Amino acid sequence: MLKPAILKPAMLQRIVLCGQRAATMLERWLLPLALLAMRLYLAQVFIKSGLTKLEDWDTTLLLFTEEYHVPLLPPALAAVMGAGGELLLPPLLVAGLFGRFAALGLTVLNLMAVISYWHGLDARALEFHLVWGMMLALLLAGGPGRLALDQLIKQRFG
Repeated sequence: MLKPAILKPAMLQRIVLCGQRAATMLERWLLPLALLAMRLYLAQVFIKSGLTKLEDWDTTLLLFTEEYHVPLLPPALAAVMGAGGELLLPPLLVAGLFGRFAALGLTVLNLMAVISYWHGLDARALEFHLVWGMMLALLLAGGPGRLALDQLIKQRFG
């Protein structure tokens, strides 16, 4: 009959230490790259939407007047703020400059898109908005990461 292997305290300590080193390495190298990739992905999503609005401004105004019902804002102002935010905030997010501010602004745009066009969103579109919202929440909570101008400025002027 085989005896079960018993981990000795020294061996268990080595395993835990290896796990801690692996986690530290992943956090140091993989997390900043993952956050950068997430910022790049989100930026392209919102920039494309902003450029689409600019391509046919008359249609954009019509949509904000007839389809999208942004609470408390006149349609023309909502269209300008939406397109402006979608074009101005993503470059900040990519650079990681005022990263949390950019993530907050894009979160507001994402929420307004869902609220103002709730009746027109199918399940798949709503899923995309939820995923973008979760990604933006992560950036809001943890910041843009080590590969960001915010971090460089913090290190330089601390």
